[in-house]
Amino acid sequence: MAYYMYILQSEKNGKYYIGSTQNVEERLQQHNWSRTPSTKSGIPWKLVYSEEFEERPSATQREYEIKQKKSRKYIQFLINSVG
Repeated sequence: MAYYMYILQSEKNGKYYIGSTQNVEERLQQHNWSRTPSTKSGIPWKLVYSEEFEERPSATQREYEIKQKKSRKYIQFLINSVG
């Protein structure tokens, strides 16, 4: 089973949210259906970037690395690297 690190962008305010999950589509729905308190104010969200991993610890470690950078420029670099 694959695990994913994903980045969402709010279509309302442009903010980014970084997370990890086994099912990106289901998780995106949860964010957009107000099931996640921390993202409720940014609805609607769209998926702008993801990376696939074989194991959960790798996905959560990558999520942590990106969050530690606290850099909008780095997130935009990642998004642009796949476009």
